[in-house]
Amino acid sequence: MAADGRDGKKANVDPKLLELLACPLTKGPLAWDPERGELVSRVAKLAYPVRDGIPIMLPSEARTLSVEDVLAPPPPRLSGPA
Repeated sequence: MAADGRDGKKANVDPKLLELLACPLTKGPLAWDPERGELVSRVAKLAYPVRDGIPIMLPSEARTLSVEDVLAPPPPRLSGPA
């Protein structure tokens, strides 16, 4: 069983935590991609994995977005604090 949701289960992340996170490189917003269980920074063109509900916010662990990922409609943006 994979710990990062690749075993068929969707990774769960606390929505309150997601509201506080920003891309460590650009300090910009992140979007949640529930299909891949990743936090996406379109500006940095990186997707940060979420493992066991914990975002791994290390650029060395991030997946570089492909051209198809960049051109695809963006995942929903995380809302900031109200």
